[in-house]
Amino acid sequence: MDIGELIAGYIPLKRAGRNFKALCPFHHEKTPSFMISTEKQIYHCFGCGAGGNAISFLMQYERLEFPEAIEVLAKKTGVILAPREARHQGAVSLNTQLYKVHEAAVVFYRDMLQSPAGKSAKGYLLKRGITEETISSMHLGYAPDRWDALIAHLRAKGISLVLMEKAGLIVPKTGGGYYDRFRNRIIFPIYDIRSRAIAYGARVLPQGPARTAPGAEEPPKYVNSPETALYSKGKNLYGIHLSKDAIRREDRAVIVEGYLDFIMPFQEGAGNVVAGLGTAFTPEQVNLLKRYTHNVVIIYDPDDAGQLASLRALDLFVEEGMNVKVASLPKGQDPDLFVRTQGIDKFKALVSDASSLLDYKLGILKGRYDARQIEGKAAIAAEILPTIKKVKNAITQAEYIRKLAEELDIDEHSVQQELKNTKEEKVFAPRAPSPQKPCLMNPTEKLLVKLMLQETSLIEQIRSTLEPADFQDERASRIVSVLFDLVSQGRNIESRSLINQCRDEVLEQLICESALQPEVSPEDKERIVEDCIKRLKSEKVRMKKQYLHEEIKTAQHLGDDKRLSELMQEFLQLTKVR
Repeated sequence: MDIGELIAGYIPLKRAGRNFKALCPFHHEKTPSFMISTEKQIYHCFGCGAGGNAISFLMQYERLEFPEAIEVLAKKTGVILAPREARHQGAVSLNTQLYKVHEAAVVFYRDMLQSPAGKSAKGYLLKRGITEETISSMHLGYAPDRWDALIAHLRAKGISLVLMEKAGLIVPKTGGGYYDRFRNRIIFPIYDIRSRAIAYGARVLPQGPARTAPGAEEPPKYVNSPETALYSKGKNLYGIHLSKDAIRREDRAVIVEGYLDFIMPFQEGAGNVVAGLGTAFTPEQVNLLKRYTHNVVIIYDPDDAGQLASLRALDLFVEEGMNVKVASLPKGQDPDLFVRTQGIDKFKALVSDASSLLDYKLGILKGRYDARQIEGKAAIAAEILPTIKKVKNAITQAEYIRKLAEELDIDEHSVQQELKNTKEEKVFAPRAPSPQKPCLMNPTEKLLVKLMLQETSLIEQIRSTLEPADFQDERASRIVSVLFDLVSQGRNIESRSLINQCRDEVLEQLICESALQPEVSPEDKERIVEDCIKRLKSEKVRMKKQYLHEEIKTAQHLGDDKRLSELMQEFLQLTKVR
């Protein structure tokens, strides 16, 4: 599959000569530094250093292991892979095993909802307006009112208690043994972006509390899966596996709070909805949405807690370069109830009429402070200016300044001056690991490797003069060794195949960076190669001298005259080398 076609399915690309460019999907940037070469079938970001071929992109973007990326790529291209050889369960990755455990659990919960034991749970869902079709398509289920129903089912399938616990499905007892985490609850499976079950939300039945430990009081309305190897609530969004295509198509995501707040609008035709997972929004969730759109509308319950959550989320979205609006619901309603009572058309109209960031914040702050008083004006400005400071677009920022001055009836110049004095506060939220750093390597060795990757005819010239061991950096030595072997075998050297052969992130970065950098003229290349070879040899002699110097001092200290004589002879020979 062409790498340009593959990546264009995830992020928008623009033509840049023979290549394509885009905003990097792996780090935040305002100017595109992410380059894709369809000729070489590779990509590289000159900002964060991410790079590789089609398989690498799938592994990085979809967070896949190598075999999984191969399978996804094969599916996209219509290639049928031979079945994997049967392997011992211990040889299969933990993640692969956990996906299988969740798959079995989803089927169990789903079947329980359709059984006599799940009659009241299903009746509740139908009463809430959820259709049979939606129940089926979203794999809603029911956890029976027993301590070990799931345990017994999964053990009969040969699944160990250790795996069940790692999947977050069971809880260890204080005195030994385990019990089901979810009991007498409606189950909402949570899926990742690739439609794989990774966790659950479980709602207590209104007419019958879930069974609890002795002495316990009212059970919580919802019990959710814990953090596991597959699941982090700050890195996932409920329903995005179903809504991602509609979000990309409509270039807008509508964010709601809960499972039912997602299900009802989605069922009735608002296909671009997603729901948070009971935590404040994180940069990882924002970046997940940015794969499909830069425009979001947030709908929260119109209570104080909802308003505060909206304010915090607004700043984070702005900080991450998103265009954000907020839709306000009538008091006492949530998206689920609003759609059931008002209809989907009014819901869509509510989304279309969503307030701008500034209007929403001003509305809330004016309710807290008296905008007619000097103190009130100062308090409103103090709370809203840090948000305006985060707006990257100068035109948008200028318009917000003008509107704030108008709403508070103060001089626009004063607002601009106060904005300059305002510190840009970072929204506190956990972040994913930092993107790759640029490849740090001896500059001379790095330059030689780059030239060999850009001009394969130079490899033979360098091979006749240098050996892989002449490269002090182990990574440079590895890739030079591969290049020399390929040339000696008369094989073609392609960046994408080199990446698969090296299977090293740093080397992938170097290969892609080299292949996508502007090439120098053949004459300059010859001169640069000669200079680099001289420099490497000179550096090798210098390091050897340094080593011998230390050895000579050691021999003198030990009084080893024979060893000292040998070292001195070797040192004198090196001094003759130019």
